[in-house]
Amino acid sequence: MAFKDNWILKNLVGAAVFFVVLLVGAAVGLNVITRHGKTVLAPDFTNLSMAQAQALAEENYVGVKVVDSVFVKRLAGGVVYRQSPRAGAKVKKGRSIFLTINSVVPRKVVMPNLYGYSITEARAELKNRGLNLGRLNYVKDIATNTVLGQYCGGVELHAGDLVVNGSDIDIKVGVGSEDNVTSVPLLIGQKYVSAVDAIHDSFLNTGRVTFDKDIKTYADSVNAVVYRQDEAGTLKSLGAGVNIYLTLDQSKLPQQ
Repeated sequence: MAFKDNWILKNLVGAAVFFVVLLVGAAVGLNVITRHGKTVLAPDFTNLSMAQAQALAEENYVGVKVVDSVFVKRLAGGVVYRQSPRAGAKVKKGRSIFLTINSVVPRKVVMPNLYGYSITEARAELKNRGLNLGRLNYVKDIATNTVLGQYCGGVELHAGDLVVNGSDIDIKVGVGSEDNVTSVPLLIGQKYVSAVDAIHDSFLNTGRVTFDKDIKTYADSVNAVVYRQDEAGTLKSLGAGVNIYLTLDQSKLPQQ
């Protein structure tokens, strides 16, 4: 019997073709929805206005959301102060980058109780309140990297105290007789704020910060990148300082 006269065979072939098309369409649709395997590098929104940040986000196939604000007196109002994930991180197309912007006027926030927190927990809690982690001041104690005190401008703070949004909060931290060293992180190419965060991640403090002579405003300092530093991988005591040198001149960055 000829194929065109065999209705059973024609129905089977038609059904097979239908399911193949259906499976291919589903696979393509799922790939579009999940953007499987398609990532981009998070752009750098630091010191941009929201209009500039949104335009840059569209160019790089990501979104932006303002989730917090701080008040930095020397920085222009309304510009991006910090972002998460950091600039250069791999993210899926279409995902949102969370921004902290500089408020036009100062506001006060309630100081949390950081006693007993780890440094990582303390920094996260401070960021949630619109505050910055300042210096890590280590004292001998069996509870290594546990917060034992919280200060602003040398004055001890208590939970519930009102603090100007964007303030640096110094913390007193315990350190035992063992496990009291850490290694210097690689900071080359990172902007100032990101470099400070990375230094804190390694339980260290910023040491001498040297800016090129052409960096004359606070906005310049925010945009400057690290081109020299204490050698990455060097072991230092917890809380020791890391010296960094910053520039706006990209040609000063080491060639890879």
